[in-house]
Amino acid sequence: MTIPPVTSLKPLWQTVSEPVILLPDEVHVWRADLDVGPAALLRLHKTLSADEQARADRFYSPVARARYAAGRGILRALLARYLGTPVGDLRFCCNAHGKPALAPGSGPEGLRFNLSHSHSLALFAFAFRREVGVDLEYIRSSQADGHLAERFFSAQEVTALRALPESAQTEAFFHCWTRKEAYIKARGGGLSIGLASFAVSLAPDQLTYLPITGSDGPEAGTWSLRALAPGGGYVAAIAAEGADWSLALWQWV
Repeated sequence: MTIPPVTSLKPLWQTVSEPVILLPDEVHVWRADLDVGPAALLRLHKTLSADEQARADRFYSPVARARYAAGRGILRALLARYLGTPVGDLRFCCNAHGKPALAPGSGPEGLRFNLSHSHSLALFAFAFRREVGVDLEYIRSSQADGHLAERFFSAQEVTALRALPESAQTEAFFHCWTRKEAYIKARGGGLSIGLASFAVSLAPDQLTYLPITGSDGPEAGTWSLRALAPGGGYVAAIAAEGADWSLALWQWV
């Protein structure tokens, strides 16, 4: 696949009040703070299904419980906004590997979505008739050790990581990890896709398409990646089918 130049990237997370239109050649990513106030949390919790409310209640930590409810409620609100569908009408299903999707009859066909959260932040990705995956990680030096890289990264990625100054390796590790996770989530293959079966770039640049290479068969060439800059202390990436898409970044308020 020939990697084209960037067609559109709004570098700021924009807030909106009017309806947002998702075009077929766009991918939208929303950023949301999951530590909402009590009143907002109550409103979001009420929109959850009985199963989602039960799952939220199973979290031992009040913080984790509130963040789960907020994340699911925000996802429902965003889907309802795109679909023009009442929040209560939304139903979800998962494929064999656990990737979530809208259940048949929950709105017009074709809308794809994915979500990721870490600590108090969440990202929600949406595309029309193209699969999409997003991954967000809070940078933790304790998880960026050499053993994880050697175990899960391709030889090409490990070599690139080790060539960097030691001070840059922790952030580069998470750039690599989020890009690989975003791609796997977009593919919807779960653990059936080996993390070491393909390679991604470790470069920090979020303004270009990032290629996917390696031995994951011809599938890898039909997808493209971009890095995201979600905020201080976090790294993230978005993967979607094709390379003919532009990216818009929105802030949930």
